[in-house]
Amino acid sequence: MAVIVKNDAVHELVDADVSVETLATGFTFTEGPVWHPDGYLLFSDMPEDVRRKWSQSDGIVEVMKPANKCNGMTLDADLRLIVCEHWTSHVVRVELNADGTESSREVIASSHEGQTLNSPNDVVVKSDGAIYFSDPTYGRMDGFGNPREQELSFQGVYRIDPGSDEVRLLVDDFAQPNGLCFSPDESILYINDSELVHVRAFDVADDGSLANGRMLLEGIGTGNIADGIPDGMKCDAEGNIWVTGPSGVWILAPSGEHLGTVEIPEHVGNLNWGGLGWDALYVPSSTSLYRFATKTSGARCSYMR
Repeated sequence: MAVIVKNDAVHELVDADVSVETLATGFTFTEGPVWHPDGYLLFSDMPEDVRRKWSQSDGIVEVMKPANKCNGMTLDADLRLIVCEHWTSHVVRVELNADGTESSREVIASSHEGQTLNSPNDVVVKSDGAIYFSDPTYGRMDGFGNPREQELSFQGVYRIDPGSDEVRLLVDDFAQPNGLCFSPDESILYINDSELVHVRAFDVADDGSLANGRMLLEGIGTGNIADGIPDGMKCDAEGNIWVTGPSGVWILAPSGEHLGTVEIPEHVGNLNWGGLGWDALYVPSSTSLYRFATKTSGARCSYMR
């Protein structure tokens, strides 16, 4: 594997001959990686309905099965796991035991104005504790969730304010909203659309609402999932956006320019930074979990300590 160079600036972010390491394989479709500061990675396998943990010392350990066909995951400032569940159409908050298994859970989002959510997919937590999540329909399809009729007439992105149980709709003009990430100063929220194969940027207002939606980059693939589509997405400490796409992980400048692509052997579902310096990118990709080193680190979330 190598880096497909579109702009020499990509060399400031990743080595041209970067080594993509296979950490584990034999899965079905991996997703939702999040690195816990205690030194392990949690990730999901939706078709297999299982959540797993990887660590350098223990390798792969199963921590939950069934797992409600969980997808995107993150941690809040208190190291509680926030999980998007396809099977239940819930966003849940989970207290973790020391070994990464669940101690307790609570549902924090299940409906909007009396109608069941589609299937929460990806989730981020702002530094003030507000939770943002995307809600496409993939979890109402066979294999990736629980096939059933859609109640809502749109696919949106939502926010839950700290201390509130209200699920606030932010935007509803996406075909299939998927990956989310904040810029390092949280002034911009990036949202990608897996069906329309683009990334859009929104200004984040003081009250947490979104404004001034604009296109960042179009044409990230053809929309054929087998060829690679925008799915998982994360921002680095310099404000560059790392997003899944054809051939692997696309690196975009804050301007939207495609700087280059880190090639991955399989279709990539998601990605996230981890390790002691938050400078290793963990990449769940179809049947395998990969890792490669970067010259940057992830934009700091409240759990990154």
